[in-house]
Amino acid sequence: MRLTQSMCTIAECAPGGDGPATARPRLVKIAVVGGSGVGKTALVVRFLTRRFIGDYERNAGNLYSRHIQVDGEMLAIQVQDTPGVQIHEHSLDCNEQLNRCIRWADALVIVFSITDYKSFELISHLYHHVRQLHPGNMVPVVLVANKADLLHIKEVEPQQGLQLANMLGCTFYEVSVSENYNNVFNAFHLLCKEVNKQQITSTPERRRTSLIPRPKSPNMQDLKRRFKQALSAKVRTVTSV
Repeated sequence: MRLTQSMCTIAECAPGGDGPATARPRLVKIAVVGGSGVGKTALVVRFLTRRFIGDYERNAGNLYSRHIQVDGEMLAIQVQDTPGVQIHEHSLDCNEQLNRCIRWADALVIVFSITDYKSFELISHLYHHVRQLHPGNMVPVVLVANKADLLHIKEVEPQQGLQLANMLGCTFYEVSVSENYNNVFNAFHLLCKEVNKQQITSTPERRRTSLIPRPKSPNMQDLKRRFKQALSAKVRTVTSV
């Protein structure tokens, strides 16, 4: 399943309601990472379409794109789904494809399932791996506990997820992708706001820098001076004759 930018926005904006866009929308890139079978693809599709689809082919790392409206501004959102991560001998099994996705992202959603304690144990390792690949600690991260409706096979309590999120310094959401859209939307919406805020903050500085006039080349100035001198000398010679 692939989503394209031609789909309706999450904010359900009427096409052309505010007139044609005068500028290209800001691009926000979000990667969704976590263990196998935690519902990453279902989470992404739920966010982008409001729909829940229970069965998917094995994750091939698809990139989903669309436009959404955040706080009145249209944003171009790209969401990168990723293959499941596993631990081998107390270390993460992260291939280069996953590392590229993490480096590419402006923000990340780290997902575990409340029905799979091993997927919860991955979180700290995965979070620190993200921070190693983004050494400025500027990339926003949201921790999402999925499958909150499956209480009869629960292995992770909500308080455990909240405590871990507080320890890591990121926001926590417990969601049921199959039953509820709101918290799924809130998790992605928070990341979009954080990235948009960072981009707005950094843009004026780049703009001021770009407006600084470039100094003229000394060689060009010297060439112009010599040309004027040669032209004046020729005029004087012709006048004297």
